[in-house]
Amino acid sequence: MIHETAHPLAGKTVTLKNGKMFRIEDWWDRVSGKSWRDSGRDPAVLEYAVRAGGSGLPLNDEVVYGKIGSDGHLIHKSELRK
Repeated sequence: MIHETAHPLAGKTVTLKNGKMFRIEDWWDRVSGKSWRDSGRDPAVLEYAVRAGGSGLPLNDEVVYGKIGSDGHLIHKSELRK
């Protein structure tokens, strides 16, 4: 299921729990039109899949797309500072 509304922090730069600055574009499913699990060989998706599998992050669609510097990344909502 694709999120019906934009992420509340879309367009903002936030600090991740690891201290890096992350500019949120939106929920991944709104950016791509599908779940990250169905997104094939997108580099950001592949990096997230490896990281999620190795760290125990939830494998749901509560994932946002954004940038750290000029590189695109997927970040689970649990990795965002509150």
